Amino acid sequence: MNPKPKPAASPRQRVLVIDDEKDVAYSFQRVLAEEPVEVVGVTGGQEGLRQLRKKTADLVLLDVRIGEENGLEILREIRREHPRQLVIVMTAHGTAQTAIEAMKHGAFDYLLKPFDVPELLAVLRRALQTAASMEELTAVAPGKKTMADPGPVPGLIGTSGSMQRIYKLVGQVARSDATVLLIGESGTGKELIARAIYANSPRAARPYVAINCAAIPDTLLESELFGHERGAFTGALTQRIGKFERADGGTIFLDEIGDMPLALQAKLLRILQNGEFQRLGGDQTLRTKVRVIAATNKDLAAMVKEKAFREDLFYRLNVVMIQLPPLRERAEDILPLAEYFLQREGRERRLKFSASAKKALLAHGWPGNVRELENAVQRAVVCATSDTIQPGDLSAELAATNPASGAGGDWWDSLKASAQGGDLLGVAEKMLLEKALQESAGNVKKAAEILGISRTALRTRILRHGLKTATE
Repeated sequence: MNPKPKPAASPRQRVLVIDDEKDVAYSFQRVLAEEPVEVVGVTGGQEGLRQLRKKTADLVLLDVRIGEENGLEILREIRREHPRQLVIVMTAHGTAQTAIEAMKHGAFDYLLKPFDVPELLAVLRRALQTAASMEELTAVAPGKKTMADPGPVPGLIGTSGSMQRIYKLVGQVARSDATVLLIGESGTGKELIARAIYANSPRAARPYVAINCAAIPDTLLESELFGHERGAFTGALTQRIGKFERADGGTIFLDEIGDMPLALQAKLLRILQNGEFQRLGGDQTLRTKVRVIAATNKDLAAMVKEKAFREDLFYRLNVVMIQLPPLRERAEDILPLAEYFLQREGRERRLKFSASAKKALLAHGWPGNVRELENAVQRAVVCATSDTIQPGDLSAELAATNPASGAGGDWWDSLKASAQGGDLLGVAEKMLLEKALQESAGNVKKAAEILGISRTALRTRILRHGLKTATE
């Protein structure tokens, strides 16, 4: 009696790790130990390209910095030679432009070191499943010319998880002509995101036109957007070309779209549907090929229910929605943003923030978001009487909430006494960690939210100081 044939083993998938640190490939072998995969590591970008030419990989894990080599250049080479190759980009130095560039050039995902292992494993499994099915791959046509890189968008700062997700989405939508709707409170940087999408798109060499729909009277907004013919209304002495006509082939940014009158919304809908419009007072149908990015701080869905915004226009605009978080929800970005504004505004004076000023910046709620922070730093540059900015230089409100003022003014001396001439910064960090863990009953996730940092960053600091935690 012949034995039953054994079921065929699942084919092993091949993962190629390109990183100048040898231990990284070993780390991925451990993470993927339970998966039917073969992990191969190389320590050079060009060596990685040679490996792919010899034998294909289901997934490539690529570091941004590979010794002297630029990982993003290697990514472009991989996508040019192997347009269907899945690549996950990794970096320990995450910036907005790095994330945008990675996604724009076809990376499957973008990961920050050090990794959160459960999250990392989920991303890797998703990528390997995609490689197996090959149904969701985005292929770039071989030999397709890429646009020149525009460089970073000034002021686009932030390493928080929420901003990193937005940068990835910017890189993805920049490649297309899809209409984008930016949602967020005033001052969260919606126009910066719009400019980043434009600057990284194939339309970057074409016009970019921005208009604030709330800043122009209703009677003039139609003329601004669509233009008018001579004699269309009193004072129309000459023909005027509108913003949509000027932006032909490029991108138009419609800020505060929720304030657009209903009558104009119908005309905007027509452009989005078929690219056609007429100048005010004219009967000639004109055409324009414009990519529309709209933004608002209003709840458009609620306005639709109240008949204050057209439902059909809302769905036309809402092809890709990007929700920008308020500054209070990404506290780890406050100081990097403040330093950026300080370098920009006070470069001639070489100013710096005092420890109490930094603490006041972190303690403030920032209802005006990034714009309020920018204004506070501008005020400090003007008002500072020394090369070190104090809370009172930022604003009277920040001075009043400064922990070093009033009855609690002895905190600095107490902290120095605790350090006893040793690592003052380390003692302060440990005290903050202990307080956050105490308030969260040892819950790492809650403590990280209190401190405004990621769980990975908090775990690193907890290990450094030998603190104990409860389960998450």
